[in-house]
Amino acid sequence: MPFKRIDVTEAAEKVIKQLQGKHGKLIFHMSGGCCDGSAPMCFEEGDFLIGSRDIKLGSICGCDFYMSEDLFEYMKNTHITIDITEGRGSSFSLEIPLGVRFVAVSRLFTPEEESDLEPIVHNS
Repeated sequence: MPFKRIDVTEAAEKVIKQLQGKHGKLIFHMSGGCCDGSAPMCFEEGDFLIGSRDIKLGSICGCDFYMSEDLFEYMKNTHITIDITEGRGSSFSLEIPLGVRFVAVSRLFTPEEESDLEPIVHNS
């Protein structure tokens, strides 16, 4: 079975489920650009336009997780775990009113993982 490129902590999963209860279907996106830089941002599905150069890394808690192609090129050798931390980010992400923000914790893939990774999906 291929190794996942993205995962989520239990604490972040609880926040995602709370947001799903309030907002319905969600997506995540990391741009590496403006606002919170490369912070993962959570949106109601349809409230954020996925671009033709965005890549779907996988999903967490039933939410598709996208990353800009440029950021993926920089992070393609890393596994990402989505977690939360207290404090307000300066983004439009849905968790901000809860007094927490999503963060991406990354580590390099092991050689074993790198040899059998889940495929990415280009959004074209």
